[in-house]
Amino acid sequence: MAWSTRQVAELAGTTVKAVRYYHRIGLLDVPERTANGYKQYEVAHLVRLLRIRRLSDLGVPLSEVAAMERADEDPDEAIRALDAELAATVDRLNRVREELAVLLRHRAPAHVPPAFAPVSGDLSDRQRSLLTVYSSVLSEESLEEFRALISEPDDTEEEFEGLDPDADDAAVDGLAARMLPAVLRNRERMPRSTALAADAPGGARRAADTMAEAMAQLYNPAQLRVLRRLSTLLAQEDSTTGEGSS
Repeated sequence: MAWSTRQVAELAGTTVKAVRYYHRIGLLDVPERTANGYKQYEVAHLVRLLRIRRLSDLGVPLSEVAAMERADEDPDEAIRALDAELAATVDRLNRVREELAVLLRHRAPAHVPPAFAPVSGDLSDRQRSLLTVYSSVLSEESLEEFRALISEPDDTEEEFEGLDPDADDAAVDGLAARMLPAVLRNRERMPRSTALAADAPGGARRAADTMAEAMAQLYNPAQLRVLRRLSTLLAQEDSTTGEGSS
């Protein structure tokens, strides 16, 4: 007895599209055709399809099905390797579910790192964008330090976020001066915050350059001037402190 493509697909619990795809990638031999041009599948094709489906159900990628079948004479090693891969996948999916639970609990967007979910609702779109970049280059320890920093916003944060791009020098200098005390307090409480990129997995220079570029493109000209002025004030403060302790 022979079957059509539709019939053999139904028997194997798959689809005609899948059968044709298996032909295309070389997993399933193309059967002989009848005089009228229709494919005629035999038992060997059905067995092959059922084996492919079985291995797929076990989580074997189609690209590895042929190799798994070649291991039939000594299957233990191949099965142990597959089990290890599936265990890793289960662990990853469990971590994803835990992260999703945190995001749901705090009603945070999916792109926000779970550690920042509790504060995500208070962040602007710009801050979330910065956070996305920072989370790609900083270590877990530095991200935790950064999370602690943004979890305690000061009175000047809203003013900084809403600063007009064309703000004059007086507005820029005044805002930088008002931001200075909070920055100094944070540096004293969290010394690590002064060098977040120091232990970056991909290297401190790469992380620092990436973060600087993100800030340059996400902040407006006046905000960047505030940050530069604030950096100058911090340097002056450090110089004064150094002179006082010498």
